[in-house]
Amino acid sequence: MEWVEVAVKTTYEAKEAVANILYDAGVNGIVIEDSIDFRFLDNEDSSWDYVDDSLLEKDFDDIIIKAYLPTTVDVLEKIELIRQLVASLPLYNINIGCGKINTINISEEEWSESWKKHFKPTKVGENIVIKPTWEDYTPKNSELIIELDPGMAFGTGTHETTIMCIKELEKTVLSGSIVLDIGCGSGILSIVSARLGASKVQAVDLDEVAVRVASKNVEMNKLENLIVVKHGNLMDVVEGKADIIVANIVADIVMKLSGKISGFLNPDGVFIASGIIQKRVSDVIKTFERNDLTIVKTEKMGEWITIVAKIEQKNS
Repeated sequence: MEWVEVAVKTTYEAKEAVANILYDAGVNGIVIEDSIDFRFLDNEDSSWDYVDDSLLEKDFDDIIIKAYLPTTVDVLEKIELIRQLVASLPLYNINIGCGKINTINISEEEWSESWKKHFKPTKVGENIVIKPTWEDYTPKNSELIIELDPGMAFGTGTHETTIMCIKELEKTVLSGSIVLDIGCGSGILSIVSARLGASKVQAVDLDEVAVRVASKNVEMNKLENLIVVKHGNLMDVVEGKADIIVANIVADIVMKLSGKISGFLNPDGVFIASGIIQKRVSDVIKTFERNDLTIVKTEKMGEWITIVAKIEQKNS
């Protein structure tokens, strides 16, 4: 299949707004080249195994958001709409920096091969090792191996937001736990939950590409009997209640999701919300509190925040 890569050079401040514009245009997968990520990784010895030196040599203070549109008949119209909407963001007091947009044609095979050389077996949390399907790795001690091929779906497990979610899952998933993974991407958090002992996991994503990729990853890890991957918007296709709901998305969607949590989370259940940039934390916390969610703790890694919350227990 042929794709058009749309690369937007913008600011950290405009990240969520630009990402939302791209998703609304129907992109399949987003890659973010983030100077903050590179600096963080540069200071972590364990990161040198999976970050290409050429990436660490990049010299930019902004971020580059790369997204992929299938080459349908209306692709040019979509690209022009993206240009117009990005250019309009300053009207809403959002600093987009240079806001430059470049496009190139790329095949799915070229896209896959271009980043595979950067993705190596990586230990995340206490015992979880994310292993690309094309790499060899021998587990040490009690390590749990997660086989992963993200394809064109978001989620290799090495971004700060995913790392924090995995660490929280290691603390909260018990044998027999029921988990909902909202915005599952490549399925990484669903697979981690099942490997940690969850008895049932529902993985949901609005992106059909993500659903297809997540389903393949579940199959590769031989967890079809524990994980069901569904195509749908947030909680629309979810059945029953869970002990843990994890959502590694963006602040605006996390806030929207928080209004529905009480109908899907067991009384003592935990809501793990990530993908939140630091400047949006106060907005998210206020929204959680309005929706009767009690903040248990917040975790920070780089410029990203993960919030752990529970349903507020009201006195009868």
